[in-house]
Order: sequence, then C-alpha cells, then structure tokens
Amino acid sequence: MGTVIPDKLYYRIGEVEQITSVPAYVLRYWESEFKLLRPKKNPAGQRLYRRKDIDLVLRIKTLLYDERLTLEGAKKRLRGEARAAAQMDLGLRDAALEAALRRLRERLRALRERLAGPQGRRAP
Repeated sequence: MGTVIPDKLYYRIGEVEQITSVPAYVLRYWESEFKLLRPKKNPAGQRLYRRKDIDLVLRIKTLLYDERLTLEGAKKRLRGEARAAAQMDLGLRDAALEAALRRLRERLRALRERLAGPQGRRAP
C-alpha cells in the first residue's frame, strides 16, 4: 500500500515528517545533499514542501533505506532517472511535433490542389 498524502498545495516540515516517517533533521540534511530537493520558504523562513518534494523524499528514502544505496549512489540514480525522464519528455514532444508537421503538410497539399483547380493538377 502506498503512502497517503493529503491533497494540499503546500506542506510544512512537520507534516512531511509525519507523511514520510523521515525526521525533520534528516529532511533538512537531505536538502543540503540532494539538489533536486529544494522546498520553498515563506517570509518567516519556514519550509513549504510541494507534492513533488514529498514524492522525492519518498524516493530518496527508498533508495537509501530499502535499496541500501550510499548518498552518492542515490544521487547518481536520481540524476539518471531525471535524465531518462527528460529524454522521454523530449521524445514525446518530438513525436507531437512530427505529427503536427504531417498534418500541416497534408493541409498545404490539399490547399495547393484546391488552388490549382481541375486543369492544373500535378503530382506533388
């Protein structure tokens, strides 16, 4: 069963501590070690975590406690996962651009044929 995370925009460090079962001092330490973990701070200096930050804390916890990776090993794994996700995003974007270009080419061909009329039809 997965961890239940209340649906909120921001979570204070105490809430993150309860949700993830990771002590606040460890969360603060992980912020210094993992560049991806950067919660916002309000004007009073309190940390405000987003859902993505909590997901990252849970991922780091899994890498360190369950998979028994070192800090360096966990950092390396997270960098690899971030690169793979970025490449996948680029691949999806490239596929969407290719499909849009195909549709545009078809529309231009149809428009060219309409403008040429019946007398001027020729092969593309």
